[in-house]
Amino acid sequence: MFHSLGRRIFLNFVLLIFLPIMAALFVPLLFRKLKDIHTGWFVLLVPVSLFIYYIGFIKTTMDGGHALSELQWIPSLGISFVSYIDGLSLLFTLLITGIGALVVLYSIFYLDKRKEKLNHFYVYLLIFMSAMLGVVQSDNVISLYLFWELTSISSFLLIGYWSTRDGSRFGALKSMMITVFGGLMMLGGFVLLGIMGDTFSIRELIASSPTFVGHEFFTLALVLVLLGAFTKSAQFPFHIWLPDAMEAPTPVSAYLHSATMVKAGLYLVARFTPIFAVSEVWIWLVAGIGLLTLFWGSFFAVKQTDLKAILAFSTISQLGLIMSLLGAGALAYHSDDPIFKFATFAAIFHLINHATFKGSLFMIAGIVDHETGTRDIRKLGGLMSIMPVSFTVAFIGSMSMAGLPPFNGFLSKEMFLQSMLAIRHFELFNFATWGILFPVIAWIASVFTLVYSFYFVFKTFAGQQKSEPLPIKPHEAPVGMLVSPVILATLVVGIFFIPNLIGKWLVKPAVMAVQPDLYNHPSEVDVDVAAWHGFDAPELWMTVSLVGVGLVLFLTLARWQKMYDIQPEYLSLNALYDSAMMFGEGGMNKLSRFYMTGLIRTYLIYMFAFIASITAATLFIKEAFVVDMDSFSPINLYGVLTAIVLVVAVCMVLLAKTRLSAIIALGAVGYSVALFFVIFKAPDLALTQLVIETISVALFLLAFKHLPSLNNHGQTKRNKIGNLIIAAGVGITVTLIALSAHSQKLIPSISQYYKDTVATEAGGGNIVNVILVDYRGFDTLFEIAVLSIAGIAVIAMIRLKLSRKEESTDENQ
Repeated sequence: MFHSLGRRIFLNFVLLIFLPIMAALFVPLLFRKLKDIHTGWFVLLVPVSLFIYYIGFIKTTMDGGHALSELQWIPSLGISFVSYIDGLSLLFTLLITGIGALVVLYSIFYLDKRKEKLNHFYVYLLIFMSAMLGVVQSDNVISLYLFWELTSISSFLLIGYWSTRDGSRFGALKSMMITVFGGLMMLGGFVLLGIMGDTFSIRELIASSPTFVGHEFFTLALVLVLLGAFTKSAQFPFHIWLPDAMEAPTPVSAYLHSATMVKAGLYLVARFTPIFAVSEVWIWLVAGIGLLTLFWGSFFAVKQTDLKAILAFSTISQLGLIMSLLGAGALAYHSDDPIFKFATFAAIFHLINHATFKGSLFMIAGIVDHETGTRDIRKLGGLMSIMPVSFTVAFIGSMSMAGLPPFNGFLSKEMFLQSMLAIRHFELFNFATWGILFPVIAWIASVFTLVYSFYFVFKTFAGQQKSEPLPIKPHEAPVGMLVSPVILATLVVGIFFIPNLIGKWLVKPAVMAVQPDLYNHPSEVDVDVAAWHGFDAPELWMTVSLVGVGLVLFLTLARWQKMYDIQPEYLSLNALYDSAMMFGEGGMNKLSRFYMTGLIRTYLIYMFAFIASITAATLFIKEAFVVDMDSFSPINLYGVLTAIVLVVAVCMVLLAKTRLSAIIALGAVGYSVALFFVIFKAPDLALTQLVIETISVALFLLAFKHLPSLNNHGQTKRNKIGNLIIAAGVGITVTLIALSAHSQKLIPSISQYYKDTVATEAGGGNIVNVILVDYRGFDTLFEIAVLSIAGIAVIAMIRLKLSRKEESTDENQ
């Protein structure tokens, strides 16, 4: 429940989600004005302050409580920014801010303030930080989606930070295309959940989830939500964007791909488990795809020769491991066996462990690149004596990733094997038949996990240096660059010895948030982490066997690594993606060349024909065409004469041979419409129409010299007939709409509301002016904003054109 004390302390903390974005506004100024100080030192204050602040929530979540803060956005639609902090969101928040602080500190020494555009880098990084905080703290699914897509946009900017490199641009586009696709699918799932539960609140959806099971949209919503999670967390077959994202600067890789962005999909699965865990589709997809991703990533990690590529595929495999554990944990809703509750604990625990060892390894990969000039593992070796601190950190992180003691990865890996062994005994959903595959695949994947862990550390630091000199004479990194990875490596070792303290503070409250129906208090999560379970523990012998097999495979790596060359590149998922993109681009180019003729008249024909046909068809299909002449105004002689003048003027515009006669005839059309307003007693509209027509005619005459001459643009008689048909169709459609709208009132007219409130509510006398300024104020504001943006774009294009002219002049000189 929500504590009153917590309410006083944490009131309006939802605004802290936007603190990094607000801080980003000042980064360009600091970069420009304080050139002697690295901008990262100012940025570092943001994640450090947030981390210290959010630590204060630990006591609340340990007591089984939560904190809630709300900022209204669109209350009429039930959409608002609601920051909901329970055990799960707090864990992710601390990872985002804590790892974020270490990454910013690392980047201060990694990125040269004289060579890099730090004003861009830190703005993107802070936007991403806000987006991730919004994702993990949002209780409203629509605001969650907003932040979700903001992570895709900001990660696109971060991955493509070195925009002059083809690889950076390609990797950024690839990641955004895949993750935005998943995000759109996820939004569809959220909308369906909103329809089923009549709310966008995640807490309320969880509370009413038992009623969703038989709903026709339930399975579809489940699949759509999982598409969002799988694309963001690089699950098979959507994992292909993650290796290409390694083109980003190493601080970005350490942040996005170890602790934040790729964990967003895991968060989504964990958060929505209470809603969807009742479905066997959810369990099979989450556990099955997770296990497949684990195997796929670990198997292909050994193929890579770039240090960051090895870590990218290792990240894919580790994300699959956590995903499979979340799937196994969902079985707790169908079984009293405590091992499945245990699986959820293992998933959360390994999520923390992965952030620590993978963050440190990414930083070491960056250090090796920074201090040797290459990340190609084929050119590296023998760096242990030259870079002893870096080797020590790399060794600790790699051994933890391999699942060996005394490192935190060993504890969660043992729990993983234990959970996979338990699945084969589950008797529902065909697990009794296919469940045997889970421990088998888990064991094989763990073997390759050990191989790529050894491959990363020993091929880089052990052995002899290659005879070919490296681009930079290797040396140990500066102290400042080593601080962050050393802190993370220390946590890797420290957590091994105090796992239950971490479990009590962070893991158990998070488990309770994932399985709220199974626990009333975090203390009820009865899991004690231990490194030793006795000689009769099957996971121990699985570990012993996989270590033995893994060592043999590593020592014979040169003999079997060539088997990866058997697979043709054109049969890979990357090739499929590239082919789809090339096919789509080629097809769109052909289509655009077909209809992009360069003539505005042609484009208007397309638009008018489509609008007229769709609207007229809708009118008749829905039987909405109704004509009631009882309420029509009487037509007098003046109206008939004005109509004749209007028709004649329109025909003159169509038949005009010169520009001047066309302008005069067009003015006559506008003034005739103004006369109609006078006849039907609307003087304000008549005055407005007269002013507009006078200004329009004057502008046409002022620009008369520059107007194009009238011609038929090669129009044949057949084309003219087609134009006549479309013009007549549009005219008839508009007439039908006007008659139908006037003849039937499905809802009361809003005009009476304006009449009643124009003086009392808006304080105005002229109803037209009040509608435009007050009632439609936002429309006017947005129109001004659009014009402003267009003006800025025009200025930018003019300046770009001028700068190019100056460059060409300089080159000629």
